[in-house]
Amino acid sequence: MPQMTKKYPLKVGVQLHPQHTSYEDYANAVKRVEELGVDTIWNWDHFFPLYGDPQGNHFEGWTLLTAMGMLTSKAQIGCLVTCNTYRNPALLADMAKTLDHITNGRLILGIGAGWFERDYKEYGYNFGTASSRLNALEESLAIIKKRWEVDVPKPVRGSVPILIGGGGEKKTLRLTAKYADMWHGFGDVETITHKMEVLNDWCQKEGRDPNEIERTCGTDKDDSNEKRDALVNAGISQLILGLGAPWDFEAVQKLVRWRDSRK
Repeated sequence: MPQMTKKYPLKVGVQLHPQHTSYEDYANAVKRVEELGVDTIWNWDHFFPLYGDPQGNHFEGWTLLTAMGMLTSKAQIGCLVTCNTYRNPALLADMAKTLDHITNGRLILGIGAGWFERDYKEYGYNFGTASSRLNALEESLAIIKKRWEVDVPKPVRGSVPILIGGGGEKKTLRLTAKYADMWHGFGDVETITHKMEVLNDWCQKEGRDPNEIERTCGTDKDDSNEKRDALVNAGISQLILGLGAPWDFEAVQKLVRWRDSRK
């Protein structure tokens, strides 16, 4: 089994949920978490709240992402993650390239197959099956990378980092091994460790060096430093904290202090 040998710098991020808030409040939160020293700031790509009042306030991911790029100057930004089938892949490639230039190379293209059925039904997209959505994701990834090769101007650094989110062992992790620069997983230390082993196996089958893929996962605001240490020891190099309004900036400070204590 291929082993990870490259050590990525330890980073922390925050996913600010774009629901049950105002734009002014969200924008202030974006600026505040960058001031606190996080490395990445994320939103998500949905059309309706994922929890709380299902008819509550909600903002579209990529429009908001452009604003996030203009509100920040240091942190990388991205959707965690973009739903592939909401947009034509060539269009998405152009959107990403444009935002990459707006932010001087700070964009990460987080992308996944999609799962929230309400978005599909109310916006008129074909929900299909998990298999059909994953097949569409593979087709789109090839198109996106090709557009970045032929369109002008090219992305700032020649390409945009691609993060794939999900833990499906037959397709999602294979696509990660073939196309992605980053992988985002979910679960406890044992689950994350197992998924990374599967990803390493897929890298071997795809002729890919597993060290080329940075590993990230979520963290809860109540997670102990010991749990976070265990994830890093397992090979995770970035922990991303999910937050909804009202924003718990103390939890962000705690996460940043933990990162700094390990340097």
